[in-house]
Amino acid sequence: MKTLETKDYIVFLVYFLIIAVYGFWVYRRKKSASASSKDYFLAEGSLTWWAIGASLIASNISAEQFIGMSGSGFKLGLAIATYEWMAAATLIIVAVFFIPVYLKNKIYTMPQFLNQRYNSTVSMIMAVFWLLLYVVVNLTSILYLGALAITSISGIDLNICMLALAAFAVIITLGGMKVIGYTDVIQVFFLILGGLATTYLALNMVSEHYGSSGVLSGFGHLTSKAGDHFHMIFDKSNPNYMSLPGLTVLIGGMWIVNLNYWGCNQYITQRALGADLKTARGGILFAAFLKMLMPLIVVIPGIAAYLLYKEGAFQTEMLQNGEVNPDKAYPVLLNLLPAGLKGLSFAALVAAVVASLAGKANSIATIFTLDIYKKVFNTNADEKKLVNIGKITVVAAMLLAIIIAPHLGIDKKGGFEYIQEYTGFVSPGIFAMFILGFFWKRTTSNAALFATIGGFILSVFFKFLPTFADLSFLASSGFSKDNGSGVYEIPFLDRMGFVFVICVAIMVVISLIEGKKPVSDDELTEADELHEYGDEVVTSETGTSVKVKKSKGLEVDTSMFKTTPGFAVGALIIVGLLVALYTIFW
Repeated sequence: MKTLETKDYIVFLVYFLIIAVYGFWVYRRKKSASASSKDYFLAEGSLTWWAIGASLIASNISAEQFIGMSGSGFKLGLAIATYEWMAAATLIIVAVFFIPVYLKNKIYTMPQFLNQRYNSTVSMIMAVFWLLLYVVVNLTSILYLGALAITSISGIDLNICMLALAAFAVIITLGGMKVIGYTDVIQVFFLILGGLATTYLALNMVSEHYGSSGVLSGFGHLTSKAGDHFHMIFDKSNPNYMSLPGLTVLIGGMWIVNLNYWGCNQYITQRALGADLKTARGGILFAAFLKMLMPLIVVIPGIAAYLLYKEGAFQTEMLQNGEVNPDKAYPVLLNLLPAGLKGLSFAALVAAVVASLAGKANSIATIFTLDIYKKVFNTNADEKKLVNIGKITVVAAMLLAIIIAPHLGIDKKGGFEYIQEYTGFVSPGIFAMFILGFFWKRTTSNAALFATIGGFILSVFFKFLPTFADLSFLASSGFSKDNGSGVYEIPFLDRMGFVFVICVAIMVVISLIEGKKPVSDDELTEADELHEYGDEVVTSETGTSVKVKKSKGLEVDTSMFKTTPGFAVGALIIVGLLVALYTIFW
């Protein structure tokens, strides 16, 4: 039944009041101190490790996980959990190798990193790109999918849901990163508690269907009756191989998806950039542990719904336009919860959506204010002006998302696929640009520029290559598969792997060629001399003074990557759990 009862509204009201009151208290405390732009956007030095970890998860988990990953659990099974579990391993790598570089070099935004490592052209191109991506793809999909999910549970009009979610998120975002970070702790509490309530209901329903009781019994029935949904690695004969192509999830494109998302993404890294190294690493490790828990909340309910559907339940509820829609699995289960518990799960879903919206809006404001407005429109802006511009940007971005979201066809694609498809066209190039920029000093600005533009072109090329070339010869290796109409397509994750390798190779070639190319003094601009060319002066055959091009540097040394014993133990526990899970459910 698509309605909320009085008990549900009471539970939701309690959640709302807790968030509002606590957020206002944090804001008032912050306001008493001298607020700078870095304090507003990054909560510099204010967030504890548990606040950073909770904020990372609250920002990451949204409607596309609750609805989309549960739907994928219904269709694909536990294998979709690879996005969560491989993220846990990725977070350890980010904490050890990425965050120290950012913090040591006082990097506060991703475009700032690109400007410091390469040049202002690369930085500005990527700043504009990230703004477009965050507003047109991420913010709109989170808002629209969240509103759709809430409408399917509560029966409230879609437009009203969008406006309410946006307003709630704006209120939190206007308080700055400190308010977002600390309210995210409560958001994660409701997210996990409400999510576990839905999982409990789903497993109990499975258990009762087979005449037993208890969640453990229900899980046992899932693994025995829906055993085909408990394989983490698909072979080439699996009909869902195109979505998760075999070992690619362990040694291929899945690493690019996760390393780019968790290590090169303003939306995510911003949570840790205002802290010291020990605190940042502690928060990221905490987020990795929470990531290990997520499949229990967002995937298992989908598998339970699949088994119950197979056994004759939800035969009409799962249909849309006469066909089964896997994305209906989670809302169907939520509508079966008793009054009160339904309100708790409803609050969990709202918490996930609002936290993601607030985090995304703050990142949009940070990039626009610090990397575009301050550099292009008002280089002399004071701290108060920058904070006010940030707040205006938050409201403007949210209004734009409300206006354009219904016209993008997000619901037709499915939110998870929508986001992955559009970000996947640029992720390989961006990650190549970052990883070489981190660890190879000879990488040049033009090489980075190629990765930005060429990576996108290559992704489009591989996407449409099957339409004019027969790729059936790749089928035996698993790098192509018949899509059912005789066309052999390259799996999405494999395409990303190919593009990444090509981008790295071409970037190396460009950098090596440019590193040997001398330029005469009269060809150098002042900016070039300061940023892109070394002090080494040589004499050409004509006696002209020239300077050899070099890359801009970052301060990187091996001591930065040393971890504390506590972090090392936590990381080993996560790796051990991952090995065990993949061994059991291979």
